Amino acid sequence: MAEITAGMVKELRERTDAPMMDCKKALTEAEGDMTRAEEILRVRFGNKASKAAGRVAAEGTVGISISADGKTGAMVEVNSETDFCAKNQDFVNFVNELAAVIASNKPADIADVAGLKMGSATVEENRTVLVGKIGENITPRRFLRADAQGKLYSYVHGSKIGVVVDLVGGDEALGKDIAMHIAAAKPKSLDASGVDAALIEAERRVAIEKAKEAGKPDAMLEKIAEGTVQKFLKEVTLLSQPFVKDDKQSIEQLLKSKNASVASFTMYVVGEGIEKVVTDFAAEVAAAAKI
Repeated sequence: MAEITAGMVKELRERTDAPMMDCKKALTEAEGDMTRAEEILRVRFGNKASKAAGRVAAEGTVGISISADGKTGAMVEVNSETDFCAKNQDFVNFVNELAAVIASNKPADIADVAGLKMGSATVEENRTVLVGKIGENITPRRFLRADAQGKLYSYVHGSKIGVVVDLVGGDEALGKDIAMHIAAAKPKSLDASGVDAALIEAERRVAIEKAKEAGKPDAMLEKIAEGTVQKFLKEVTLLSQPFVKDDKQSIEQLLKSKNASVASFTMYVVGEGIEKVVTDFAAEVAAAAKI
């Protein structure tokens, strides 16, 4: 039997918002497997227990730069320690200039970005100066550098969510609408072919377990699971999603009406997937009082 630590229970609790004892029971049943424990909680509590994947866990800003003709562009995420730093104008200027530098070059990876020229110095030299000025760790995390099949359009929501869309056909209004929709609806892929098979399988397993608990006959389990998977795919694939500005038509229908198509899209949510240390000030004070 795997040891279930308080840290494991805390992590599962943060991932799912499920009650602490239920988290411990799920981990025990899953023999310490965090992914399996999360699935067990989803069976018990529904989709509420899968929200952690989209939780923002670090500060920073997304910057986007697209050429005047829309044929090339870049998007970059730069992380900081606090939101105060992320709103600093020098930091914002650095992020936006960095996006322009990446768009004008073709770095192979984030390590290559450090050596690119930004004005009279390199990106790394500029970053070091900014760290010294603001007093926080500042780290370029990831970037997209794109050459469009059609034309690139973008949308940034509150500096925390950035979207770049490669739209073939259509016009600027459509491109901006699609980019805004992606920021709001957060699709995982263009269509079902782009969804991770592991995610689909997890949905299938959860559906089967929930159907069993509801007393459904074995002969119906696969049909129920398939229906759940198809509903899931409709919710997470861009072409199948209802358009946020007119939910009576899907994105696919909207594109067809404009004789357009989406070649690709990329969305960054600042801090997505990074664990953020949360300080409980009241607990610290209480602990200090006991010393």
